[in-house]
Parts: sequence; structure tokens; C-alpha cells
Amino acid sequence: MPDKRYSLEDLGSLIGRELGVSAWHAVDQERVSDFARLTEDFQFIHTDPERAAATPFGGTIAHGFLPLSLLSVFFYEAVGEISGASMSINYGFDSLRFITPVRTGKRVRGRFVLQDRVKKNDR
Repeated sequence: MPDKRYSLEDLGSLIGRELGVSAWHAVDQERVSDFARLTEDFQFIHTDPERAAATPFGGTIAHGFLPLSLLSVFFYEAVGEISGASMSINYGFDSLRFITPVRTGKRVRGRFVLQDRVKKNDR
């Protein structure tokens, strides 16, 4: 859990600032294989270390959506709950790209910078 707490009122003054960084999370073969089972995506590049070793990646890599699916836990670890907010929802992503593969055995974490704040009545 993060050391600092933010309130809904604080957010306007924090635009452009980093709110927090999550802990590191291991992306090991077990996690990648579990994700393959859950998503039914058994492409060998994710699930077969021997065959994947012969690719330019030199081994298995995580599905692009695996680190993306960890954003909720990253956010909670880095920022926590926002006091005064009734709930937090996933609004979506613009121009999402997977530009660098995450090799199995590596670690990932999230860093959160507040880009904007929109009040419910501003829509």
C-alpha cells in the first residue's frame, strides 16, 4: 500500500505529476502459462521454452495483455484508493501499443502520472 493518500480534491493540483510507482512483479513461466490457460492463447512463443529459444526472442515472452492486466494491482500499490471517489473504473486506452516484449523471467512495475482530471459534471 502506498505511503501517501490522495483525495479527489487533491487531483486538480497534481496534473502532470507522478502519483506513485508499484512494486516489482515477476513475469515467470508459471505466470505466463497460467495466463495462456486463462485466455486460451497457447502460441508457442508463450508456452514452449525450447521452441521459443530458437526465435529472435531467445525464449518465451509474456502475452501483451498479461502486463496490461496487472495495471489494476500496479495502480492500487502505487496510488491506492482515492478518498472521496465513489468507485474506480477502467475507462480504456488510447493508442495502446506493445512496443517491447516482456521476456519470461523479467519483472514489471507500474509508474503513474496524472494526465488529467474530469469531474462528473464536466462531461
